[in-house]
Amino acid sequence: MLRRLHHEQPESFAFTPANLAWAEGQITKYPEGRQASAVIPLLWRAQEQEGWLTKPAIEAVADMLGMAYIRVLEVASFYFMFQLQPVGSVAHIQICGTTGCMICGAEDLIAVCREKIADKPHVVSDDGKLSWEEVECLGSCTNAPMAQIGKDYYEDLTAESFAKIVDELRAGNVPTPGPQNGRYAAEPLSGLTSLTEYDSGKTQYNASVQLATDIGDTVKRIDGTEVPLLTPWIGKDGIVAGRNAAAPTPKAPETGKTAAQQAKPAAKKAAPKKVAPKNAAPKKAEKAEAAPAATGTAKKPRTLKAPRKAGADDLKQLKGVGPKLEQTLNELGFWHFDQVAKWGADEIAWVDDNLKFKGRIERDGWVEQAKILAEGGETEFSSKVKKGKVY
Repeated sequence: MLRRLHHEQPESFAFTPANLAWAEGQITKYPEGRQASAVIPLLWRAQEQEGWLTKPAIEAVADMLGMAYIRVLEVASFYFMFQLQPVGSVAHIQICGTTGCMICGAEDLIAVCREKIADKPHVVSDDGKLSWEEVECLGSCTNAPMAQIGKDYYEDLTAESFAKIVDELRAGNVPTPGPQNGRYAAEPLSGLTSLTEYDSGKTQYNASVQLATDIGDTVKRIDGTEVPLLTPWIGKDGIVAGRNAAAPTPKAPETGKTAAQQAKPAAKKAAPKKVAPKNAAPKKAEKAEAAPAATGTAKKPRTLKAPRKAGADDLKQLKGVGPKLEQTLNELGFWHFDQVAKWGADEIAWVDDNLKFKGRIERDGWVEQAKILAEGGETEFSSKVKKGKVY
């Protein structure tokens, strides 16, 4: 039950272009501000790409979603479908060991794993191709004992038939999934007692096994080397299906200006200017002026080669900026809150392009937060960072 990150970790992780496109598509399923809901599918695709879930992969997903690393680690360590240690390059075999399978011979299958793969679960075989573990009920009790290998079930196993499957996998072959004793699906061993007019001979295998056989490689991971799975809810124009595009702002006929443009000068005249008393301590701000909407015309902001003599600001106090993203911002030449506070629409577009994740700046309100922090104030998020409640 104790799940920790593996003691040996790769230096970095990056989605392949195909998997990155898929991951960014998944994020668009969720409303603004709720992108963290994509954490499980993104972690799963990272595991599919690498075979197991590495620390750099967890951090990369956290950065994409603007989440604290510990939050994503909590998800990864909670769900047992995430492998936190290396697995076999060909297949990771999961033997069901719950009551039905145990009674029908699961222990014999585990003995085969110990003999042909490794003596202990979660240990990769000497040739690096296979690994195994015992899991709880996989829901195929009628066809016990069974194992899940890759995306498919191998059912009605015996020690002999399972040993043959292990040998085929090691040899680079793809054994046919499904029942291994001649059953079509989950009908009684003695034959059909109802629906006897059903012609199971219409296809060689049941629907699930037939599809797996047609695909031809059921243990292959979605490693991002091929065209990614479709994201049909995103149209060719980039608009997410079911979400209306923003309606154009009506023009005022007499001036040709929008109502907001006409109201702005009047509001400036009417509103008295607030003057803060000298030496007043900066207060924790609740809201700040909204950042301008990006125009799509990218313009590089003013950058620095290094932080000023007083030292760099802690950019992690901006909601949505984790340690990795702070490092990226530093590499781009941004070290201080006042730099971020000066970004306009065109500068936001440029930074967006270089962060490879459009919309993050406006979604999390970096400019608004930076203005507060640059003046010595605090935001609700920055106060949590200072108290050590984040990261």
